[in-house]
Amino acid sequence: MSTDGICKIKPAYVIEAPKKEINLEHVSQKDKDTLEDKNVTEEPAAKKPKLNKKKLKGQNKSRGPTYHVDKKDELCSNLINAVSGEAIPTCNRKNCEFLHDIKRYLEIKPKDIGDCCYNYQVSGKCSRGLACRFGTEHISSEGTNKINEEKHAAFNANGSQTINSMKHEIQIALRKRTYDFNLAEKCVKYIDTLRNKPDVIEDDPKPTTGTVTDEDIIKLLSREKTKIDWKDKLFLSPLTTVGNLPFRRVCKEFGADVTCGEMAMCSSLLQGMPQEWALLKRHQSENLFGVQLCANNPHLLTKCGQLLQNEIEVDFVDFNLGCPIELVYNSGAGCGLLRRKKVLESCIKSMSTILNVPFTVKMRTGVYSSEKIAHTLAPKVREWGASLLTIHGRSREQRYTRQANWEYIEEVAKVAAPLPVLGNGDILSYEDYVRARETAPSISGVMLGRGALIKPWIFTEIKEQKIWDISSSERFEIIKKFTNYGLEHWGSDNKGVENTRRFLLEWLSFLYRYIPVGVLETPPQKINERPPLYRGRDELETLMASSSASDWIKISEMLLGPVPENFNFLPKHKANSYN
Repeated sequence: MSTDGICKIKPAYVIEAPKKEINLEHVSQKDKDTLEDKNVTEEPAAKKPKLNKKKLKGQNKSRGPTYHVDKKDELCSNLINAVSGEAIPTCNRKNCEFLHDIKRYLEIKPKDIGDCCYNYQVSGKCSRGLACRFGTEHISSEGTNKINEEKHAAFNANGSQTINSMKHEIQIALRKRTYDFNLAEKCVKYIDTLRNKPDVIEDDPKPTTGTVTDEDIIKLLSREKTKIDWKDKLFLSPLTTVGNLPFRRVCKEFGADVTCGEMAMCSSLLQGMPQEWALLKRHQSENLFGVQLCANNPHLLTKCGQLLQNEIEVDFVDFNLGCPIELVYNSGAGCGLLRRKKVLESCIKSMSTILNVPFTVKMRTGVYSSEKIAHTLAPKVREWGASLLTIHGRSREQRYTRQANWEYIEEVAKVAAPLPVLGNGDILSYEDYVRARETAPSISGVMLGRGALIKPWIFTEIKEQKIWDISSSERFEIIKKFTNYGLEHWGSDNKGVENTRRFLLEWLSFLYRYIPVGVLETPPQKINERPPLYRGRDELETLMASSSASDWIKISEMLLGPVPENFNFLPKHKANSYN
């Protein structure tokens, strides 16, 4: 294995960088003579490095939306489900800007991307109807939708595959602030009263008579909670943007035991924002599923805990103490709570009291690399009532620029016992998994984040104890499966197709970093090693290895058709690329 952070690629697959030449076609004779005197045409002078160059880390905050919908060219949602043999629905909305002429819409509608609609094949009915970009299969020549009654009835008999959608009446109550949060408010007030109450020790307690009850033996009864066995579980990390429902479905099929939704801000959930509630959706294949919350005070957090417990189906709730983003940290949430112990105590105690499902905590080693504090907080987290602690083996300051410290994770696991602890960081192969479990034998299991993004089949590798030299065609089938799941989740109309494309491109910004085993000189691949330019074993493998966003778009066009004219894409995370 290389020692300079560069992967070793077999020589047959390395691409040599072409020599740069200067085009003298539009250069004056005087300048040509000058260039010849300096021998610039033979060996161009090296460019001086730019000073104060910003590091590629954090987010691309200047990126805009990838696609704009022109309402006047889109069919009204009231008309898209017109069925043959039934009356055409009407739109009763005032000043509706969408198109209401079905015949006109079908004339100007872009050409279908494909002849086979995944949603129609799975459920017998496409929810996007006439607006579907794969509608050839279920749109009649008269401009109506076809329904496979037998398949649709069988599909509905199994119930909804996706649950935890926000109900309209709940959204109205949240926006009008009429939702009853009395229980949450009383809980926080009670916990704060206990925390601020001084300990009183009676030297000569008064004698009591009568039957001994539980209250005489147990000072404080904790709420009965459902129990989860975390032993040897493979936990898919809650991943912002890329940890969406279609991606989690792919990971479940490869063997992920536990899945968790993307980090949701409590303030946005309590305002009834649809885009935030969409992060809580759960597929029926996710048999052990949790949601991750982020807040900077116990009042927001506990209200959100009460809300979710009443309105959605969830197996556990995770608390984010590891988010390093400046906006979150400066507000006192995420890693910011690691420096606010009294507030953190109130948060964990309140949530552990109000929830009847396990309340888990995920944190980093600390805020600064030179000041690790997780080992001092772990016993407190156990005492405050958490059911599980996950340690990401890096500080906020380190982000992802250093290797995870598994020796420190073991130290935290020992002091946190008997609280179960999961380790997280830098696992990209079965070999990494074994090394992590040997280094930290006290942990209950592992959480995988970037490793699952780069190679989602890592769950299979760990469970089958092997290195999988997966082919480019097999990898493309995984991408195709994600695309189908995306069309099912976000829809197969113009907006749904472009949403699917956007999240596919975000995933490809990680997926390209996988280096095929057959190309590596010393497998397995390490997560922080930079690969040189290399040529794959076929054209598709070479295309998948490209770090250029334009090549990622080419891959998306194979499945979702050409991008629209006003399409624009910029990856969310600058550090996705090694460039």
